[in-house]
Amino acid sequence: MTAATPASVPRVVVAAPSSGSGKTTVATGLMAALAARGLAVSPHKVGPDYIDPGYHALATGRTGRNLDAYLCGPELVEPLFLHGSRGCDIAVIEGVMGLYDGAAGEGELASTAHVAKLLRAPVVLVVDASAQSRSVAALVHGFVSFDPDVRVGGVILNKVGSDRHEEMLREALDAVGVPVLGALRRAAPVETPSRHLGLVPVAERGTAAVEAVAAMAALVADGCDLEGLVALARGAGTLSAAAWDAAEALRSSRSPQDSGGAPRVAVAGGAAFTFSYAEHAELLAAAGAEVVVFDPLRDEELPEGTRGLVIGGGFPEVYVAELSANEGLRKSVAELALGGAPVAAECAGLLYLGRELDGLPMCGVLDTSARMSGRLTLGYRDCVALTDSPLAVAGARMRGHEFHRTVVEPGAGASPAWGMRTPQRRVEGFVERGVHASYLHTHWAAAPSVARRFVESCGTP
Repeated sequence: MTAATPASVPRVVVAAPSSGSGKTTVATGLMAALAARGLAVSPHKVGPDYIDPGYHALATGRTGRNLDAYLCGPELVEPLFLHGSRGCDIAVIEGVMGLYDGAAGEGELASTAHVAKLLRAPVVLVVDASAQSRSVAALVHGFVSFDPDVRVGGVILNKVGSDRHEEMLREALDAVGVPVLGALRRAAPVETPSRHLGLVPVAERGTAAVEAVAAMAALVADGCDLEGLVALARGAGTLSAAAWDAAEALRSSRSPQDSGGAPRVAVAGGAAFTFSYAEHAELLAAAGAEVVVFDPLRDEELPEGTRGLVIGGGFPEVYVAELSANEGLRKSVAELALGGAPVAAECAGLLYLGRELDGLPMCGVLDTSARMSGRLTLGYRDCVALTDSPLAVAGARMRGHEFHRTVVEPGAGASPAWGMRTPQRRVEGFVERGVHASYLHTHWAAAPSVARRFVESCGTP
């Protein structure tokens, strides 16, 4: 297969009736199996998930990218997809939750079905068949008929118990008229460990993650009709939008390079800070920054010449002892931030900038104390900036997503970052000096001015 133009790249959405049905196993395994056959596979994930794209990247050798109609707006789903799929032979898009589950109270918005329709892409439905036989026909029939604009082009049966069980399932589905494109047996090697926020990220698992992806690929290659899945993907409709481009998104901005140089922006990475969208770094670079990644677990000071700092999400609570022990880097971060440099911190970054986390010293930039909690805070948020910061002017509207099991007890001195409009009105986050720190995860492609404002706040070398 020769590389298709982005507008006509074959594509398929891997969806399911509910979470836990096996979407990640099938989607990741399909990506890896197709890549093993020499295809350039473009990996995508519906929604705000940061962990699954790491497995997708491992399977394909390409950056895993998110398609989120809530954070970015429906109008950006197609351009962002076309951006990610440049030069690829085929795209595989993993869904989120159940096929028709979207943003709470917003109908189909940001659901897998919504994204499939925006991309004119066929859907393959992964069904956990472990506790049913003939009833699978009623289940699939319901998903096929619920929205006629969603084209369910095939079914993959997961956790099939035996040859006889598979035969019964296939007989039942004959009446529905949707082809069975795979039947997968229960397989322990493909299981990936989970903890308080979902799967353990690739960056933490090393060789074990590589082995798990290889097992997923073998399972899908052995149990699925790869030719049938590729044929289904080739039936996707042609897209008409222009591919998203970071430089084009910032075309009206003034680049710091115009005034004598590119300010160095350090972006946290490594195993403790794995939650970030690829478009953020692309926008920072397009706005004129030199983007340098550092690892708070290993690097003892910030990259030389750092003028701005971005600390995204991740799992500082898992690595709290190691982060606390890296006193040199904590002091380097505090010196930069307390000196007034622009700092953007989301969720894990908020915890890292505080005085302490679970009783151990952090950077001390903010007078806050954080601890693990048994309560999960999760959901989309509609917000307004309450305080001028390096990211936004007061009054600017943004959409974001919260996902954490920690609680921050604030001290004094900082102004609130966001006013939450939904699901309930409250303030969230902190703005102090050049620091903007919040639990809110945002997608800067929806507001490129964020990257432009941040880089301009860094000044020039």
